Amino acid sequence: LGVSVVVDYSVGRLMAMQPVRNDGLFWLSRKHLLSLSLAVNLGLLAYFKYAGFFVESFRAAFGLAETPGALDIILPVGISFYTFQTLSYTIDVYRGRIEPTRDLLQFATFVTFFPQLVAGPIERARRLLPQFGRVRGFGERQASDGMRQILWGLCQKLIIADNCAVLANAAFAGPESANGSTLLIGLLAFAFQIYGDFAGYSHIAIGTARLFGVQLSQNFATPYFASSIPEFWRRWHISLSTWFRDYVYIPLGGSRGTRARTLANVWVVFLVSGLWHGAAWTFVAWGALHALYMTPYVLGWVREGRHAIATFAAVVLAWGFFRASTISEAMDVIVGIFDGSLFSRPELGLGVAATTTLLVAVFVLTEWLTREVEHPLAWFSPPQHALDAGTKPTVRWAAYSGLVILLGLFAYPGEVTFIYFQF
Repeated sequence: LGVSVVVDYSVGRLMAMQPVRNDGLFWLSRKHLLSLSLAVNLGLLAYFKYAGFFVESFRAAFGLAETPGALDIILPVGISFYTFQTLSYTIDVYRGRIEPTRDLLQFATFVTFFPQLVAGPIERARRLLPQFGRVRGFGERQASDGMRQILWGLCQKLIIADNCAVLANAAFAGPESANGSTLLIGLLAFAFQIYGDFAGYSHIAIGTARLFGVQLSQNFATPYFASSIPEFWRRWHISLSTWFRDYVYIPLGGSRGTRARTLANVWVVFLVSGLWHGAAWTFVAWGALHALYMTPYVLGWVREGRHAIATFAAVVLAWGFFRASTISEAMDVIVGIFDGSLFSRPELGLGVAATTTLLVAVFVLTEWLTREVEHPLAWFSPPQHALDAGTKPTVRWAAYSGLVILLGLFAYPGEVTFIYFQF
């Protein structure tokens, strides 16, 4: 983290000393400086996150003996997130979209801002960095909005995600022997676990930043209501999707060439996105499956429309590869769902399953009714919706108190680590 901060701050300052169109061979040229930033940041990411994966894949491919402890590398916390965040700075400076900062402390704060350091949102330098150069004060309205968003994020994480994790973990503990109904419930549970877990974290991070007078980007926009795969990716992990769009897809040519070239660009983005999530073939398969989903849209065979149920089913199916430890385990889950045991009694605690199903149903209904705002409690934020003017304080505090009571009643008592902390 320290190396990324020092290198990219220095690269930005040195770029400011060079002509915008300096293409010379001297080592201080802007292209060489950008190459230095890319090499350092992506080199660190490749070593810490992927060295063991590629060595193990090479060993397995050629039947070499395993050497215990040969590459026992500890992954630095948040490296996937802050690497992309700091690269957005050097790339935008190179493109002339932002002026490099002269303040090292300001830049270091941009890279290491604690609410979103370990799991996003992945912020752009041109949006977040200037906020640390302004004088900020504690604002009561902004802090109230932040507390509302933190409360909703806690509900998503502790009530929805953690309870769904119980069902998902039970189903994926032995998918080769579980019946179809158990696997289907487990896969659906994981779909809401990962959404509640990651969206919940994002809400907590955004809300916490607001307490300090800092505005972070919206990271989720009710993605499971999307009516097509392209729309899903405009709603899911928005900061990562737009990062890949702006810094990978468009530089590759985007949709400016032939459909075949556009399709190739889409496949590159989704395969890289899968690998970004983790050093495992399951993540690559997950990315490839979404690239496959995108193919008919890119080729013009299917238009974006009202295919919400099909879109949700496709997304849930792909989550099987994301959750599984191996490709074969993911195939066991998918094949098991479609065998003759799909309509048999689930091998899960019916009380836990029924309670979690009810909680998820209420959650989905709440999100549907408040889908026009960033999160349900934003209805109580006066600047954001006309209905707020007629909302009495008793109604607001009844909602807050009700959620706190629900947290006390239904929050899972065990510890369930945030899924995206591993990336």
